[in-house]
Amino acid sequence: MERESMDFDVVIVGGGPAGLSAAIRLMQLAEEKSQELTVCVIEKGSEIGAHILSGAVVDPLALDELIPDWKDKGAPLNTPVTDNQHWVLTETGKKSLPHFIMPPLLSNKGMYTTSLGNLTRWLGEQAEAMGVEIYPGFAGAEVLFHEDGRVKGVATGDMGIGRDGEPKPSHEPGMELHAKYTFFAEGCRGSLSKQLEEKYSLRENCQFQTYGIGIKELWDIDPAKHVAGRVIHSQGWPLDNDTAGGGFIYHQENNQVAIGFVVTLDYENPYLSPFDEMQRYKTHPAVREILEGGRRVSYGARAINEGGLQSVPKLYFPGGVLVGCAAGFVNVPRIKGSHNAMKSGMLAAESAFEAIAAGSNGDVELASYEQAFKESWIYKDLHKVRNARPALSKFGVKVGTLYSGFDMWMNTIGLGGLMPTLKHQHKDNDATKKASDAQPIDYPKPDGVFSFDKLTSVFLSSTNHEEDQPVHLTLKDATVPVTVNLANYAGPEQRFCPAGVYEFIGEGADQQLQINAQNCVHCKTCDIKDITQNINWVVPEGGGGPNYPNM
Repeated sequence: MERESMDFDVVIVGGGPAGLSAAIRLMQLAEEKSQELTVCVIEKGSEIGAHILSGAVVDPLALDELIPDWKDKGAPLNTPVTDNQHWVLTETGKKSLPHFIMPPLLSNKGMYTTSLGNLTRWLGEQAEAMGVEIYPGFAGAEVLFHEDGRVKGVATGDMGIGRDGEPKPSHEPGMELHAKYTFFAEGCRGSLSKQLEEKYSLRENCQFQTYGIGIKELWDIDPAKHVAGRVIHSQGWPLDNDTAGGGFIYHQENNQVAIGFVVTLDYENPYLSPFDEMQRYKTHPAVREILEGGRRVSYGARAINEGGLQSVPKLYFPGGVLVGCAAGFVNVPRIKGSHNAMKSGMLAAESAFEAIAAGSNGDVELASYEQAFKESWIYKDLHKVRNARPALSKFGVKVGTLYSGFDMWMNTIGLGGLMPTLKHQHKDNDATKKASDAQPIDYPKPDGVFSFDKLTSVFLSSTNHEEDQPVHLTLKDATVPVTVNLANYAGPEQRFCPAGVYEFIGEGADQQLQINAQNCVHCKTCDIKDITQNINWVVPEGGGGPNYPNM
């Protein structure tokens, strides 16, 4: 069956903050200039916001620029930050760092605690009201190219393909979406963005990307313990000095707290489980006290770009651009990226609109977008903290934290230019030690009150995939998991996955890796941390995956 096609001026792959901000800005410019413009957004989640996962404390800087009257239009930013705390944890105790010693750029004054998924849903409503065509449940599965090598658009994935790769009676071919310009706003470690980086050598003049994994839960807590707008960040226990990361607890509206834990994916010990570190974190006396008497209502996980300015690739290529976390604009010490993602979408929109208005059919590359990025507050935001993440890998967590703090204070007082720009030490998958060189970690069994198992957690994410479809977690070599990963590294995929997707079954020579693809929450950790890069994450049928409520 041949695929049908539709033509647009701009196609945007990914209905997150970056993609929707780009769509809104394009329509604003079209209205201002009285020009017809067709814009399409496709989203692999079942609805806009279904796959969005973030802490989140939102900096409204980009939103103020994009939609200045967002309060009047009902944007779900209802809980301003009222209290900012930073804890250093030991196994049984905590110390609160005085706020005055923290670099001012880490302040959350003027920020809001919210559900980024709900904010994204609201942005989707604004975009649709302006005439943007939004298609949730359609995953961008393939990049299309013109004969001259330019990106022509994307094709959505076929529906109704069986696990054996053969069409089922319900088969429907994907749709080709052609555009003058295609924006890739897939989020962290996008499957198409990864291909484009390789095809166009977008990382030729930057460093590799580094990542963390964030595990998040939403809890209804005792109203007597709830302080709307209180923001807590922590470092230290349960992680050791060789492993960077930390926790967060955000008191949001309706007596809920968002609690989470981030582990950088350059950790060395193959026995480490980010999921179980999160479960241990909740048993700390200071954290347990907040949760006691409460109830867990949602769960999710997502990889996070942590490379910073050194890892931002070339942003444009023939026929398209990378925006948002597809490019990597997260400010790691601030634990914020949505403001930069939104602004990048707006800058790309302005560049594309200018080119289209001048008569371009996609043949003019959007170099002006990258130039605008370098002149924007995104660049300044990332430049101030460029050494925060690599310092942790270079010097260890304790010394690296002190170095990062000093570096950020130097930037605050205008002397940041005196500090050398540090480089990242190694790719995340290369950091893993062999099992023989590492110490096994004995994680306590979940108690079902504060700590839980993976499958119970995945249930709360409302994750669902059509079971009779090709496995979207593909192996380049099916023998590697047993002969390399299990034999030399004790099978780390069964621990770095926060959803129980990977498990080794059988005994002795009969052992093999079983992939429970239906559990996948689309965090992309396996695609990043797999030692030999043997796992390749591709999109499943559109609409599959988690359905995060209020996350």
